[in-house]
Amino acid sequence: MSNATKEVVLETKGITKRFPGVLANDRVDLTLHKGEILALLGENGAGKSTLMNMIYGLYHPDEGDIWVKGEHVRLQGPRDAINRGIGMVHQHFQLVPVMTVAENVILGEEVTSGGRLDMRAAQRQVQALSQKYGLAVDATAVIEDLPVGTQQRVEIIKALYRNADILILDEPTAVLTPQEANELFRIMRDLTAQGVSIIFITHKLKEVLAVADNIGVLRRGQMVGTADPETATEASLAELMVGRKVLLRVEKSDAKPGQTVLEIRDLQVKDDRGQMAVAGASLEVRAGEILGVAGVQGNGQREMVEALTGLRPVESGQIFVNGRESARFSPRQVTEAGVAHIPEDREKHGLVAAYSIADNMVLNRYYQRPFANGLALNREAINENSQRLVEEYDVRTPGITTHARSLSGGNKQKVIVAREFSRPVKLLIANQPTRGIDVGSIEFIHKQIVTQRDRGVAVLLISAELDEVLSLSDRVAVMFDGRIVKTLPIAEATRERVGLLMAGSDQ
Repeated sequence: MSNATKEVVLETKGITKRFPGVLANDRVDLTLHKGEILALLGENGAGKSTLMNMIYGLYHPDEGDIWVKGEHVRLQGPRDAINRGIGMVHQHFQLVPVMTVAENVILGEEVTSGGRLDMRAAQRQVQALSQKYGLAVDATAVIEDLPVGTQQRVEIIKALYRNADILILDEPTAVLTPQEANELFRIMRDLTAQGVSIIFITHKLKEVLAVADNIGVLRRGQMVGTADPETATEASLAELMVGRKVLLRVEKSDAKPGQTVLEIRDLQVKDDRGQMAVAGASLEVRAGEILGVAGVQGNGQREMVEALTGLRPVESGQIFVNGRESARFSPRQVTEAGVAHIPEDREKHGLVAAYSIADNMVLNRYYQRPFANGLALNREAINENSQRLVEEYDVRTPGITTHARSLSGGNKQKVIVAREFSRPVKLLIANQPTRGIDVGSIEFIHKQIVTQRDRGVAVLLISAELDEVLSLSDRVAVMFDGRIVKTLPIAEATRERVGLLMAGSDQ
């Protein structure tokens, strides 16, 4: 059935939302049909989340109208949206880890019998929903014991339990293996076959083309176009998102690896709860190569990187940088050993938000010449350095005295990359280097990483984006349950094989 003959279940007309100094949504029109998967694409900051938050009742539009199943509505909050059949599965799950699946699903909508909680009835309802929609979840299982793919199914069941027939999925594959993502797409198709309508927010172009019935693209708060997944390509969608042609494939020559620069032997590191997050990991990275670490988030990657960069203590094992034992180095000693670090959390470990761009550009060298003479800072040298790097790395900013907090995600990342690459380095540790940034900035940062490799730098790339690992890496190490379970040459690192290893399979 064509969209022209399908029932319209959700429509926005001229939706506009302003925040101080920002026009987040500018007269946005959106139409969702019954049983349709509508993918919503857009760069970071394009207005996707703002629009969804208005549809879910978290924000109120300044102008424009929302229609749900033919009725003009003004949603006062999420409860209003839920009562009208709108459910939202957030990127960060809203689950209580120590409670069971059934307890999480009914929370706030408890099943009672004679004024008492009827847990068995709740379990039966949850199990029935699970079977009806092919979600395969044990209602009695405890959330913290479930893999992330199953936890996401619980979030979907929560919405369906509240009679949602319009489902908003916000970046639903961000923490899934390729196999779990494919399973989610099957579930999405099963849901739409039973009349559920889905808005699918993502930045992964390949997934959009695989599962969507229709595609809407936001750019700078405006709906700049729609696309048919039958005729669209990744390149055409990227161009629509950014407003220019984008090189999606990483262009690089074959690696010419040299001496080992980083070696980790049987590393053990604890997480914030005192549990062993890195449980005997070993790997090596050579000069002039990119070793990509693939793995579902939460398998020890963060703790390993923090140990390598002096941000977290090492319990046991050894770290060698250019042959020097560095397991007990402070962050400054790590930097002075020739290690550059693009941190996972740019706000916490990459920048000082209240400092200017100029000062952020010298955070790791402010005490060295030419930026300092004894205890006195050389402001002229700091400013000259910053101006040069802003131009070289295309940082979009009103000026070098602008506070870092006012920059977009992509420009914050460029400041970090510019600072880390503007000094002689032997080892680059890049942890989630393109997280939360748009395809244009991703293209730029990928080129810079390859340039470092070609200069003879050893690169350790950690990314939850499997496509990023496979396109940038010369070898791929798969991390599961705190260990490096396999290291493959890139020619052998297929999506299927790496995906199985990420899920703990040795096949």
